[in-house]
Amino acid sequence: MKHIFSSLATVAAVALLPAVVVHAQGRGPQPVVIAEVYDDFVFPTQEFVGTVMPERTAVIGSAVDGRVNEYLISEGVRVEASDPLAKLLDETIRLEVVSAEAELELRQRELDELEAGSRPEEKEQAAAQLQVAEARKHLATQRLERIKKLNEARATSQDDLDEAYAQVIELTATIAERKAAKKLIDDGPRIEKIQQAQARRDMQAAVVQKLKDQHKKHTIITRFAGYIVTEFTEQGAWVNRGDPIAEVAALDNVDIEVHVLESYIPHIQRGMTVEVQIPSLLGVLNPEGKPIVQGQVISIIPKADDRSRTFPVKVRVANKIADGFPTIQAGMLARVTLPIGPRTQNRLVPKDALVLGGASPTVWVVDFGKDRSSGTVRPVPVRPGISSGSKSAIGSELPPGTMVVAEGNERLQPGAAVVVLREIPRPATASAPPASK
Repeated sequence: MKHIFSSLATVAAVALLPAVVVHAQGRGPQPVVIAEVYDDFVFPTQEFVGTVMPERTAVIGSAVDGRVNEYLISEGVRVEASDPLAKLLDETIRLEVVSAEAELELRQRELDELEAGSRPEEKEQAAAQLQVAEARKHLATQRLERIKKLNEARATSQDDLDEAYAQVIELTATIAERKAAKKLIDDGPRIEKIQQAQARRDMQAAVVQKLKDQHKKHTIITRFAGYIVTEFTEQGAWVNRGDPIAEVAALDNVDIEVHVLESYIPHIQRGMTVEVQIPSLLGVLNPEGKPIVQGQVISIIPKADDRSRTFPVKVRVANKIADGFPTIQAGMLARVTLPIGPRTQNRLVPKDALVLGGASPTVWVVDFGKDRSSGTVRPVPVRPGISSGSKSAIGSELPPGTMVVAEGNERLQPGAAVVVLREIPRPATASAPPASK
């Protein structure tokens, strides 16, 4: 039995020998990501914790009383500007609009009639009536002359003479009346009548516009694009004017408010670009798998909290919309990196290039072979200085242009062979604040 166990142990040792030899010989070049050592102006920075908030929110209410006929949204859905949220029963107001529009049409036609003036037929009629009156007066005048002669000869009575006089006077008045009527018809309506008709037309047009506006308010809409975060009613419910219908939050951009000590405020300016981290979105916000995005300082509230002496600073971040849903959501924890001192020129490397676990901070310098695709590495001690975002200052131990390992430096050994996966591009410009506006 002892001989059998001894044989099995010998077999196991022989089986493990290739693996031990492979491990001793190494696994080949280590893949790494490299970056350049460079000089630039940087700020000393500090992380401040804040909460993600919508760019803006609004509780959309009803502008009129009514019953909800259609409730068109639900919590979590996206709505665009002017999208309807709910519709109230509107049959009564719709009929009022129809009636008012008919009245407006009547007022317009009355005005058109006055502005068009008299018809040619009316003018011809007035002229004919005037000619008839003049002809009758001419005949009456001739009769009066005959009666006057007969009366002088005592051949007719005084009554006949008086009647002839009266007929001439009557026809003279008739002619005057017909002339005035003809002039009115020729001149057309008075300007005051036209102005009165215009005023009646405009008053009715205002009534129509008012009713249309009330009818329009029976459809409740949102004024900006966003997401429904709260529902306040449902189909069939009665709402009074001012009652809430839904709450909409705009999340295409989000704001992060952090509170900064008063001694740091002079170094922060509106418009400057800063780094924002959303810890819960690791591997989601950018291809490198880091929860870091760029934000912009949009406001510095010039009133401090009386107890903490901190000032609110708002940073805006463009959200990432995936399948119609915001990646950064309201209420998430965020960390904002802000400058806390004046900028100075430093020699910089990516933060990830620093190895802090040994006796002193080091970076791994890459010595290339025939080209920049592979080489060997060696550790160089450095003196870390201020940190700014993803950059860290070091001393002057390494000249600008030196290539160091930025990723994959966890298990490197001096003289180890490496193969370069990619090179992190050097930032084009210094991290300086924009000019004051």
